[in-house]
Amino acid sequence: MRMTCVTMLAMVLLAAGASAGASRAAETGPQVTIYNQEFALVKETLTLDLKQGTGKARVTDVTSLLEPDSVILGDPKDPNGLRVLEQNYEGDPLSEGYLLRQHEGRMVVFQRINPATGAVETTSGRVVRSGYAPQQPGWQAPGFDGGRSSLASGAPPASPIVEVDGKIQFSLPGQPLFDMPGPDAILKPTLLWTLWSGRDGPREVVLSYLTGGLRWEATYNLVAPETGDTFDLVGWITLENQSGAEFEDARVKLMAGEVSKIQPPSPQMYQKGIMVAMEGAPGPQVTEKAFDEYHLYTLQKPTTLRNREIKQVEFCRAEAVPAARLYVYDGAMSGTKVATMLEFKNDKSSGLGIALPKGTMKIYRNDSDGRREFIGENPIDHTPADEKVRIHLGNAFDVVGERRQTSFRTDDSRREATEGFEIKLRNHKKKEVEVRVVEHLYRWTNWSIAEPSDPFTKTDSRTAEFRVKVAPDQEKTITYRVRYTW
Repeated sequence: MRMTCVTMLAMVLLAAGASAGASRAAETGPQVTIYNQEFALVKETLTLDLKQGTGKARVTDVTSLLEPDSVILGDPKDPNGLRVLEQNYEGDPLSEGYLLRQHEGRMVVFQRINPATGAVETTSGRVVRSGYAPQQPGWQAPGFDGGRSSLASGAPPASPIVEVDGKIQFSLPGQPLFDMPGPDAILKPTLLWTLWSGRDGPREVVLSYLTGGLRWEATYNLVAPETGDTFDLVGWITLENQSGAEFEDARVKLMAGEVSKIQPPSPQMYQKGIMVAMEGAPGPQVTEKAFDEYHLYTLQKPTTLRNREIKQVEFCRAEAVPAARLYVYDGAMSGTKVATMLEFKNDKSSGLGIALPKGTMKIYRNDSDGRREFIGENPIDHTPADEKVRIHLGNAFDVVGERRQTSFRTDDSRREATEGFEIKLRNHKKKEVEVRVVEHLYRWTNWSIAEPSDPFTKTDSRTAEFRVKVAPDQEKTITYRVRYTW
């Protein structure tokens, strides 16, 4: 029984955790919309307890790859009653390296274990150089890769320098001990605001921002029976969170399509951590599409996206999808190799009929002994409903081709050239196969084929295709002559 492919995914806006000065609304989790360009839009509802006039507020547990200039904070019930006067983004939270940097030029107590006695000992040293380079937000760091690796720093790493008893050493003499930090210490990435409020009391506000470090991709597993080219299909969405924040009970949507987004500078545009102008450097890579040209896939239930977690969710399933096996010979490009492909239509009669986001299709076939074998994979682009999908499985083992030029002549006085070709196809299978022979007529746009041995189709202005059947253990020869005029 064939099942219609059903979408099970959700739009998401990434969110932050609880913090002093702000609380998350308990009845609704964060909303996260993840784009397949390795960034996301986060939206959540907060409660701020404010005094009338100017005051301070902070929100922690935002991502470490937040784009500060994308932050929007507002009170939807009282748009004119709340204003952001100043915003600071502290994306470099408290750490040993951070405190060492704060103590450069000062004495610090270090604790260590004596390897000979096992006793805990302390010594004091003056921190000449901490060796710590502040982390830059991922959206502006050299070599930023969407947050899939650790944050990049704008300066090369340097070893610490500590003076102990009048001598300097290029390592820490032990574990540094610091005084307790104050109540305003930044323990997690934090947004700090100076706000103006038109009244006293709690306000339910909406916070949204763009962030790197979240991505998604589609993977399709196709399983074919022992014989035939029908298959069962299961589509999976992989969600990866490397943003530095956790989103509990998030309502997630996935955006399929290429949104206009200015790309971060490449590593080559930085020298010693400073971006320099490059003459002739390419402009931002921007693709523009109308919003209604995208597709959103919605997770039906809230899910928790933990930091550094990879999660899979099934979003599509269909049974007995009909497909056709294709053999394609492009002798000018592939030598003797004949490509084997699987083609099917993404429509409701096939059990599909939804917009398939770009991803990887993996094809398996069941063997007679009950084992399942992997027979190929291929990427697909975004595919609308009712369009064909063609998967390149690899090269056929038992079908080979041979192509050679048989003649070539030019006549400048008549402004023409003629060229002849011979293509041989050998089928070593025990069954007949149809091979699509693709010929590229690249010499000039005005061409005509004369004396073809078999019918052909002009597929575009410079391509002809022959479809021929080759009997088992037989050879088939195609010949033709092309005439170019200019």
